[in-house]
Amino acid sequence: MTLFLSEDDVQALLTPSDAVEAVEGSFRRMGAGAVEIAPRRRLELQEGRLADMAASDLELGYACVKAYAATGDGAAFVVALFPVDRPELVAVIEADNLGRLRTGAASAVAAKYLAREGATSLGVIGCGTQAETQVTCIRAAVPTVERVVAYCRTERNLTAFCKRVGAEPAESNREAAEQDIVVTITSSRDPVLRGEWLLPGALVCAAGANKPAARELDSVVLERATFVCCDWKEQARLESADLIEPIQHGILDWLEVHELHEVVSGELPGRQSPDDIVVFKSNGIAAWDVAIAAAAVERARDRKVGTNL
Repeated sequence: MTLFLSEDDVQALLTPSDAVEAVEGSFRRMGAGAVEIAPRRRLELQEGRLADMAASDLELGYACVKAYAATGDGAAFVVALFPVDRPELVAVIEADNLGRLRTGAASAVAAKYLAREGATSLGVIGCGTQAETQVTCIRAAVPTVERVVAYCRTERNLTAFCKRVGAEPAESNREAAEQDIVVTITSSRDPVLRGEWLLPGALVCAAGANKPAARELDSVVLERATFVCCDWKEQARLESADLIEPIQHGILDWLEVHELHEVVSGELPGRQSPDDIVVFKSNGIAAWDVAIAAAAVERARDRKVGTNL
């Protein structure tokens, strides 16, 4: 019998810590070669885009397809979850909250493994719907973070965001950038973070731009970075202007871009020094959707949450 989980169900079932645990496990299984991923596709709608992405996680025992339609009026997301060993639709899940959690959790895993030891401050550039889970998940993964400094261009949105997450409003994106961990989570087409602003030892999690015509980081960020990684290079080659353009200009080489699962699995050390500047470029991959959807379904079964279809 297929289980349906609504946005409210997902919100009630999963905490930020749950999301971090699920996504960290996904990276470990990627490192073990147990996950197969299909890159995101985008199709034109009348006034927007339809996107789909898929992955199978043989060790976890699940596969999923995620699809979403986005227009100027908003977006609708859904995940269909399947077992890997039989033809069955396990669950249909409304996936806006699910997506926000898994994206925040991916930055949190990067922070857990790549932030310098004892990092105490987090800067967030962007105050939209995705930014809140960046803060809550990173706090869950890096308990030494005591101070959050946020910036966005709209003062009303900034004030409301800071109130929701307990952050300090910054007067500029530079102020938000001068922290131990820096997250960019915007819809900007042009860089919002300059490399000259970064403090020694900073970790940058660039989580907003995932289209080849949009960048959040200027090239100096990549010039200063001693270690650069992404979620999955095959998708980064298609979507990450933050990496594509510096590579085209000879600032970086794809051979110098690693994948976060290599660090999580212990294959690579990542940060070498407390003063290293490290970059994690996050596009969002379906491997995380499988992991967090499976976590939601397992908790729903235990707590008898959701609707059987």
